[in-house]
Amino acid sequence: MTEAKTSLKRTLIGKVVSDKRTKTVTVLVERRVKHELYGKIVAKSSKYHAHDEKGEYHLGDVIEITESRPISKTKNWVATRLVEKAAAV
Repeated sequence: MTEAKTSLKRTLIGKVVSDKRTKTVTVLVERRVKHELYGKIVAKSSKYHAHDEKGEYHLGDVIEITESRPISKTKNWVATRLVEKAAAV
């Protein structure tokens, strides 16, 4: 059997909001959910620390992060690919 296995790890797409630390980027992931009581669509966001071994992702980039084993106290995500490069100012 040479079938491709589907990964059980979660992947998220978000924007890099900080790249100040060595080998780490902070990624803001926004999602839109319906409010339980009022039914209005609201934006909720979460920040994740992701491991960036080569330091290739910078402020404003949109990247994909994948769940991994704990790398440090706050890091258990790994930056996997660049979705969209930040617009040059």
